[in-house]
Amino acid sequence: MELKLNKPIVFFDLETTGTNIIDDRIVELSYIKVFPDGHEESKTLRINPGRHIPAEATAVHHISDEDVANAPTFEQVAKELAAVFTNVDIAGFNSNRFDVPLLVEELLRVGVNIDLTQCRFVDVQTIFHKMEQRTLSAAYRFYCDKELDGAHSANADTRATYEVLKAQLDRYDVLQNDIEFLSKFSTQNRNVDFAGRIIYNDKDVEVFNFGKYKGMPVAEVMVRDSGYYSWIMQGDFPLNTKNVITRIRLRGLNSNTSK
Repeated sequence: MELKLNKPIVFFDLETTGTNIIDDRIVELSYIKVFPDGHEESKTLRINPGRHIPAEATAVHHISDEDVANAPTFEQVAKELAAVFTNVDIAGFNSNRFDVPLLVEELLRVGVNIDLTQCRFVDVQTIFHKMEQRTLSAAYRFYCDKELDGAHSANADTRATYEVLKAQLDRYDVLQNDIEFLSKFSTQNRNVDFAGRIIYNDKDVEVFNFGKYKGMPVAEVMVRDSGYYSWIMQGDFPLNTKNVITRIRLRGLNSNTSK
């Protein structure tokens, strides 16, 4: 089943130096940009992370230091990628928890602050786990009746993710061929920041999703414990998370000033 789109959707996958969205770096990014009229644009970029790629990461994606020695740095391709991910919806496999937060972190690190507030995010892994509980290779075999050659290659994984979503739409009547529906269906938390450290509660209030103040409104904590803000700003948190908390804090300060 082909996707019904009212704006482009970008399927993408990252290969990285590791799994820490704060400390690790992208070594390969592949995307397929699908337009409402059905035509596609795709590209795979190798990226020099500016650091050693650990052997355990190379064992997974088969990209070594030598493979990216002459590749551009992320800073050199950041604006090109920001343009690709502007005014689109975004899809991937485990993308809500890993690929999107890491991509945003890389962009912020080089001073590119992309606005994804109007994006809808479709995580094909979440749909798969809700339906079948498997990995991408198993999903590809299950839904598409094909073996995934080149698993953990960004290009192969991106194409497989796109094909799996279309096959999921064919298989499950409960799934609507509508990006708004798929985005909500594949979202586990209503994240405020991309790492999910701040989420919306059932009253649409931003609350902490970690630590001693878990479940408490961020704005309330900023008033009650101003030292907690300093601790977060100096701590090992994603830049995007820090930006979100700062925005909420400033909103509260401006509100109090205007009274």
